[in-house]
Amino acid sequence: MRRTGVAGHSRLHRSHSGGGPCPRRAQAASEVDESLHRNATDCNQGIRMEPLPTRIDEPVAVIGDVHGQTDKLWRVLERLQSLPDFAQRWVVFIGDFVDRGPDPRGAVETAIRVRQAHPRTTAIMGNHELAMLGALRLIDVPEYSNWDERWLDHYDAEPTFGSYGVPFGDLPALRDALPPAHVEFLTGLPWAVEHPQYLFVHAGLEPHTPFGMQLQILRTRDFTLNRPHWLCSKSVHDEPPPDCPVTVVSGHVYVPEVTFGDRRILIDTTGGVGGELSCVLLPEQVVLTSSGNVVPATQPAKPRKRSWWKLW
Repeated sequence: MRRTGVAGHSRLHRSHSGGGPCPRRAQAASEVDESLHRNATDCNQGIRMEPLPTRIDEPVAVIGDVHGQTDKLWRVLERLQSLPDFAQRWVVFIGDFVDRGPDPRGAVETAIRVRQAHPRTTAIMGNHELAMLGALRLIDVPEYSNWDERWLDHYDAEPTFGSYGVPFGDLPALRDALPPAHVEFLTGLPWAVEHPQYLFVHAGLEPHTPFGMQLQILRTRDFTLNRPHWLCSKSVHDEPPPDCPVTVVSGHVYVPEVTFGDRRILIDTTGGVGGELSCVLLPEQVVLTSSGNVVPATQPAKPRKRSWWKLW
């Protein structure tokens, strides 16, 4: 049966077939479908868009690390568009569109199209985008960062090259193969998105640095830093600094299920290699997954001194 989900999923992946009819959508969701169809060719052209929003409010749907898992992303987007308040809800991508999964190009293109159709859409940079852009010299990084070797050797970048039709390791060819809209989107990704109740940042905050100082660095995107903590830290134990007034929402580190903690939420439930992609509705703390499951709101863990966060 042909899938009739967001953005004409069957048009983008003609070999894909769905597993049953999609649920009835609200009028706002139908309008998003139509807009995505109209914008189907825009992603390969140099159509400039406004900078991605970095300050948002109202309800949010935050989507975990996609890592080229475009089919899973479509299924999540279909669920989102069936929500009665979708037109008023912000969609936030937590970063890491590229590498590991089978279709990084499709993941980037999908995010661009969703943004074109649903203006309340934004995204943040993950460490995989940082490594890719640094390796391709699309951002101004210092020579000592050595992103070209690091990205090729440690980031599972083969699918990214393949999805753009370029042999693995041919950095100049990949740079030439990127559509202008993809370059604009990836290089324009902010390091954080601010909300009155939440801070969305790919790998979380440094626990021993004042919140205001970190926020200033995030706002300015200091690419001279080698492996910036906010994009690259692998610690799931780090709580936000004591003066952080909001809940920090991040991905980057695989967790088997969305983890709600004291002032921190972790949402990367695939690691780009398996499992179901998760989307968290906030402030409801409801989890939608690419499998179709809906996990109802849960109470955050009671604060303890670090030990509550230990997963193993």
